[in-house]
Amino acid sequence: MSTKIKHIHHVGHVVTDMEVALELYRKLGFVCPNPSYPTMAEKEGEAPKPLGAANTHATFLHNFIEIVTVVDDEKRIPRNANLVPLQAPPTVLPRILDNIRRTVSKISNCLSRFEGTHILCFCTSDAEASAAQLDQEGVKHSGVNPTQRPIETINGKKMVPLNVIEIDGEDVPEGRLAIADNPSFDILKLQSHMDHPNGAYELVEVILCVADSELDDFTKRYQRYLGHDVQMKGVKHIFDLNGAHITIVPKSRLNDILPGKVSPPLPGFVGYTVAVRDISATRKYIEENGFPVVDTKEGDIFVPASMSLGTAIIFRQIRE
Repeated sequence: MSTKIKHIHHVGHVVTDMEVALELYRKLGFVCPNPSYPTMAEKEGEAPKPLGAANTHATFLHNFIEIVTVVDDEKRIPRNANLVPLQAPPTVLPRILDNIRRTVSKISNCLSRFEGTHILCFCTSDAEASAAQLDQEGVKHSGVNPTQRPIETINGKKMVPLNVIEIDGEDVPEGRLAIADNPSFDILKLQSHMDHPNGAYELVEVILCVADSELDDFTKRYQRYLGHDVQMKGVKHIFDLNGAHITIVPKSRLNDILPGKVSPPLPGFVGYTVAVRDISATRKYIEENGFPVVDTKEGDIFVPASMSLGTAIIFRQIRE
């Protein structure tokens, strides 16, 4: 099959409390900048106020982990949060607010199911070609939407163009699926906050658990999205995106790959994997910060979802 999907762009961990999530990720050894909270006046003449979705990132060279929460009047904004003003002419303000409300609705629906991983974005080298591929496969989507992505670099923050396709015309009960492109490598290599104390340097796998009876349907659906053939490895159904894996596993065999793991409401993303340089050093760092570490049959280690806000965080040694 021809394809323009080449990697994982990012995964999104949807959380209830941003401060709690920041403390967790930093203790696990991820460098996470202070979160960004958008602010906007909902009516002309009103004072701007926080609204929509707030987020921060654990950044790697080619992809990242997004930590995202809904902005709520009843939730305290972290003391060091960055307030990001959003401005729009009155003529387009209703449309922007409507988009923000749809985003909030999606994230809130995710949280109503469980706190954990709900967002998966694939990376493309050509958004228009990926949209055409989806059309050819009969996948309903948003079309290519041009936007901007803020990137923290060693030379300061840069706003870079970003094209995004939402897979939103299909029934996607597992969460939010999207396709996006990346800026040039010249910009990516200048990113800051990539030196993580736990040794993590790349997001390399996202694991989706489904009911046994729905395994074939999900495998065929992701085959349409990605344009890749599925590969079998034990109980895993794997889509290999240039070394980054989308792994689908039936509920009855989840314990084979994540011992002791209790699945969330299905279907659901039960965890993600980051590559590390020295698994022994990673284990030592995590355990010294008070987290239990579980071994897998394949030699990975992970922090159980019960200790990491609803998602298993897996660490895998891969030689660069």
